[in-house]
Amino acid sequence: MIVKVLLPLPDTDFDVTEVAVPWHILTTAGHRVVFATEHRGTWPAADPLLLTGVLFGRLGAKPEAKKLYRRLQLSSEFADTIAWEDIDPIEYDGLLLPGGHASGVRQYLESTVLQQRIAAFWQLHRPVGAICHGVVLLARAIDPGTGHSVLHDRKTTCLPKYLERTGYFLTAWRRGRYYRTYPAYVEDEVRTALADDSQFVRGKPVLTRHGTATDHTGAFIVRDRNYLSARWPGDAYLFAQHFEAMLTA
Repeated sequence: MIVKVLLPLPDTDFDVTEVAVPWHILTTAGHRVVFATEHRGTWPAADPLLLTGVLFGRLGAKPEAKKLYRRLQLSSEFADTIAWEDIDPIEYDGLLLPGGHASGVRQYLESTVLQQRIAAFWQLHRPVGAICHGVVLLARAIDPGTGHSVLHDRKTTCLPKYLERTGYFLTAWRRGRYYRTYPAYVEDEVRTALADDSQFVRGKPVLTRHGTATDHTGAFIVRDRNYLSARWPGDAYLFAQHFEAMLTA
């Protein structure tokens, strides 16, 4: 049986690493990744500053992630996106929600159609993974049975406030509010969706070290039943490998 994973995206500004690394790991394992954008057939594009460097060629995606993204761009599934409104949750075995912090990602984070499809998928109790700003989509997805966020009773992590704040302070003089997607920090919004503040797990502090395919030093994930979360691109390999294991368990 072919395992199908749904991966929704905005038209622009998603994170290079948080999309390309999971795509690579899942497809290498023989799974099928289906990309969804607001309108069918949109060819999405990652945040260009993560390819060139946010500041003096730094603070962008690592070379391996950029190489995987270039490979992804040439894949048939990347150009053959389905529309968010056409998503039928029952057709998918897993749901993966990447992040991104540039302004284009708001299209994805604020879509009520996408939030409704995500809430419907959540009811199937199948594997759901979210990394960085992708956790915001889950925080905003409301369970119609309870009126609460689907994250209400789950442990989770997301982009920590200290990382978001550090990125902003380092680059604001050149990039303005590039690192501040919203006035509220990601961590603060996610915390408000939880039943208890103790459900939020930040992990050990990290600022520069990224995990790799073979070295997960510094990488961090949180799993609660069928739900897996991670903080930032530095966690992407560990996150994707564990998500793939959840699909095949």
